Amino acid sequence: MSFMLLAIDSGNTNIVFALYEGDKQCGEWRRANDYRRTADEYGVWLLQLMALAKLHPADVDAAIIATVVPDTLFSLKGLCRNYFQVDLMTVGEPGVAVGISALVDSPESVGADRLVNAVAAHEKYGGPLLIVDFGTATTFDVINGEGDYVGGAIAPGSKLSVEAPHRGAALLARVAVARAPTVIVKAADSA
Repeated sequence: MSFMLLAIDSGNTNIVFALYEGDKQCGEWRRANDYRRTADEYGVWLLQLMALAKLHPADVDAAIIATVVPDTLFSLKGLCRNYFQVDLMTVGEPGVAVGISALVDSPESVGADRLVNAVAAHEKYGGPLLIVDFGTATTFDVINGEGDYVGGAIAPGSKLSVEAPHRGAALLARVAVARAPTVIVKAADSA
């Protein structure tokens, strides 16, 4: 086998592990993110899934993470050291270059998730472009023609947007996310 990379996306809701051999994705596994999970819990779970895909821990040559949940780093670094014998590179740490510049007033405040989205989107589509990521939060990011991050905005994600009115107003019912029969609601339909 050639060089194999374990890529980890540790988000607010889910954590995704993917194995890449060059540009080819060899496997992808997702689970709910919980900062209390230990390196061994991740290891037992992930190695079983890899084995089902006929992938072996010894095949992993490197690991990288983009995270917006720093509390998960300790366990994930332990997972990589103990089960794959590699050090986990962390997007945003000194010495881990992603190949783009954040051309904003506070570049250190741009989340690792948004930077890797910018790299991937520019690689696939070129630029300039607008990236919209519908996750726990909905992010809007602007990438210039050279692939640099030039700004963005964050809004509540769809789940948060649906929950907020119910939690903040006593008489508003919780609304299920589903396709509406019409876009315009009549006054009698909104009760």
